[in-house]
Amino acid sequence: MRILFDLEHPAHVHFFKNVIWNLDKEGHDTKIIAKNKEITTNLLDTLRFKYTLVSKYYPSMYKKIFGVIDKDLKLFGIVKKFKPDVMVGILTPHIAHVGKIMGKVSINFTDTEDVKFGNLLTIPFTNVVCTPSCFLKDLGKKHVRYNGYHELAYLHSNYFKPDTSVLDDLNLSKNDKFTILRFISWSASHDIGLRGIRDARNLIKSLEPYGKIFITSERKLSPELEKYRITCSPEKIHSLLYYSQLYIGEGGTMATESAILGTPAIHIESNSSGIATGNFSGNFLELRDKYDLLYFYPDQEQALEKAIEILEDKNSKKEWQRKREKLLRDKIDVTAWMTDFIERYPESFYEYRESSKKQYLYK
Repeated sequence: MRILFDLEHPAHVHFFKNVIWNLDKEGHDTKIIAKNKEITTNLLDTLRFKYTLVSKYYPSMYKKIFGVIDKDLKLFGIVKKFKPDVMVGILTPHIAHVGKIMGKVSINFTDTEDVKFGNLLTIPFTNVVCTPSCFLKDLGKKHVRYNGYHELAYLHSNYFKPDTSVLDDLNLSKNDKFTILRFISWSASHDIGLRGIRDARNLIKSLEPYGKIFITSERKLSPELEKYRITCSPEKIHSLLYYSQLYIGEGGTMATESAILGTPAIHIESNSSGIATGNFSGNFLELRDKYDLLYFYPDQEQALEKAIEILEDKNSKKEWQRKREKLLRDKIDVTAWMTDFIERYPESFYEYRESSKKQYLYK
């Protein structure tokens, strides 16, 4: 079987890496195409994946539209040469467009409900859309649900083991207390009209009495904040999250990652009406209401109040680890599920489509 993976973001590398290794071991022929966004190519290089760079990151909406057309055209040539049986991505319109025209199967994954631009460009053309079972929308006949989260594809205990060397890299011990902050660029199409942390200096000043502060950021930092930037290698960031006392920031993916790792997670983001965007995310609602692993707020004042409450509780980290164990007992091995779904398509689609209907109706 020939399978093409379209990786447009660093999180996509983590999501698919174990699936690609599984498929390679089983004798399938895989190909990766990538976008040069953030540390995507650095991760691929570190993990020793071979890939073809076919597009770059465009910050403005006008250039994004141009980027879609440009990448579609490049992908035509790649597909014609590689001849994939299946193309796989995370809500990437390119495999959907090219697949529709060339008669190739495209399987797209998504876990974000409010992505109007991406949904419009992708869902009408793709063959399948796979989402977590807690996804709040019904995407129609193409929709298949699985009992997990994207982040479990690489953070499930079957695959993830924390690397203590990240502590040595940052001159930390297991007894050191620290908090990780995340700032995003706000340039993605689904970030238009949204707001996050407004006063980073005040946030840091309030959190520093409880331990060291480390920042991971998509955007340029001021000289005053640059000294807090994380300097460890990208593939070790999840180990750092695992050992952290708290995650707080604007990145939704990292908030979910932290929660799944058993680290208290706080997400700060609001829409133009001042409503916390977590209210529109099935992942966030389930992680908050069912597992009490993650919180979300529209502004940093409410978030900071919760953060201090968590940091002042000496047992919070142990309690989050206990709640993490419950989550892992409830959820599936997402990598194993994806591997099986891709290998047995289209039989797997009809099988899981029926079971996912029940998950949606009775959840």
